[in-house]
Amino acid sequence: MLFRDRSEAGRQLARALAHYRGHDDVRVLGLPRGGVPVAAEIAAELGAPLDVLVVRKLGVPGHAELAMGAVASGGVRFVNDRIVALTGVTDEEIEAVAGAEAKELERRERRYRSGRPPLDVAGKVVILVDDGLATGATMIAATSALRTLGPARIVVAVPTAPPSVIPTMQTHADEVVCLATPEPYFGVGQWYLDFRQIGDDEVIAILAGSGPSKEASHVHA
Repeated sequence: MLFRDRSEAGRQLARALAHYRGHDDVRVLGLPRGGVPVAAEIAAELGAPLDVLVVRKLGVPGHAELAMGAVASGGVRFVNDRIVALTGVTDEEIEAVAGAEAKELERRERRYRSGRPPLDVAGKVVILVDDGLATGATMIAATSALRTLGPARIVVAVPTAPPSVIPTMQTHADEVVCLATPEPYFGVGQWYLDFRQIGDDEVIAILAGSGPSKEASHVHA
């Protein structure tokens, strides 16, 4: 399965989540930046409030694209012990990376919310959305952060993920909805025709409800 862009992926996911349409206890949270345009389409289709959950990947020093864990709102930290052992990262290096990412997390959360309080998710069904999974570390941190806020149910919804990650996600979420689990899996962007970077300003505009994502009206060749 190949998605045109994140907005189309969100609309397809919304159809798979149609059983939540019209329920007043549903909340949709997007992981910035790429998960927010996907989440916006789902929230619109289901008639549910939209918010953001800020999570930052902890990259291995010298190999930043390789995730050794993640931090999320509320002081939550997840460390992938297997990756740490394989790469030989020290505790001091983990602390240095986590400290820097925590500062960036706080900065983004202040900017994205523009003074708005986060949605109350206690006792609610929370659909947690990203544009895809790779290692799953970021989403695991996100579900851990959400658990501390007392939701009734956590639904992880993503367009695509490697097959090996799904069983792990099912241990962290109450429900996992994933449209495509192709193999071999070389990265999330492989499954999109348009996987352009999403900017902070676009995330802010989507969350503020100032109109559709730029991506929704993006002209494709």
